[in-house]
Amino acid sequence: MLESITETITDRRNQASGAVMGLGEHLEELRSRLIWAIYGLVPIFIIAIIYGRSLMELMIAPAIKALGEEGQARTLQQTGALESFSSFFYVSFLATVVVGGPWIVYQLWKFVAPGLYSSERRFAYVLAPLSILLTIAGVCVMYFGMLPLALAFLIGFGTSLERQATPAAPLPAGIVLPGMPVLDADPIDAPVGSAWVLKESSEIRVRVGTEPDGTPDIRGMSLTRRSLIEVKLKLDQYVDLFVNLMIVFAICFQLPVVILLLGWAGLVKPAHLRKFRRHAFAGTLVLAAVVTPTSDPISLAVLQVPLYLLYELGIFLLWFLPAERVAKGFDKNADSVDTPDDASGP
Repeated sequence: MLESITETITDRRNQASGAVMGLGEHLEELRSRLIWAIYGLVPIFIIAIIYGRSLMELMIAPAIKALGEEGQARTLQQTGALESFSSFFYVSFLATVVVGGPWIVYQLWKFVAPGLYSSERRFAYVLAPLSILLTIAGVCVMYFGMLPLALAFLIGFGTSLERQATPAAPLPAGIVLPGMPVLDADPIDAPVGSAWVLKESSEIRVRVGTEPDGTPDIRGMSLTRRSLIEVKLKLDQYVDLFVNLMIVFAICFQLPVVILLLGWAGLVKPAHLRKFRRHAFAGTLVLAAVVTPTSDPISLAVLQVPLYLLYELGIFLLWFLPAERVAKGFDKNADSVDTPDDASGP
């Protein structure tokens, strides 16, 4: 099958260029396109490295917030020497692939486009922007909706086992408990050896000296809420969870694209899809239960409701954009004769 597709594209590219080129020449152009794609990723990767720390902070921000709301230390844990270093480059590489994805697709499109008829290209013009928008929407729903709810549930579940209350008794005579001020911000020019509680981060802060650049050297120790389980998230495991959820949501949000492809292939019709709305509702509920990391109803609804709405969107798009209309380019008087076009340039 792959050989047949390759031969078809080769024949159409020859037809578009008006010359006969061998398969090796076409593969050489494909290699050139892939090299251009890699060259385009290099500056993106350099920028991702420069802003890698900001990307890491953006990624772990939901975890820090969830930990703080449950009275836990607002830090992630590193248990290996290379854990943060490898996670940094992993996040930078991932950002490079995501941002540079359209450039890679463009280079592949420049190779394939000359072998496609104009009506066939119109289908790609519809699917490509739609897929990009749905991917962005899926990642946003994951980051602002699913991830905070999932983290709140998982961390809250771990800290729900409270310790037994310790006995309380009056202070013995002559005993005075030392006091420590609770502040909203670090004091300016605090003397060396002074200590205070920083309310925002729930830390005991102590100034132990002065940095070489003249700024105060302040150390901290996190305070946690009393519970039998103290939650500490490992950096690499959290990054894996984040990336897996992002991929799952990006794929699940391609449901309208799948419906359009099935409809254009003649396998489904809008009328048939409307009859199976209840089945689709149950199916999206099962899918949400499988792919979400928690089983609470709120987290399920965050994915299940958008999935069902995407099912309805797919029905509408298939009704509004039938294969015949897309092939004609929305022009009823369009010429039905198609020929491959030439696509050149970098």
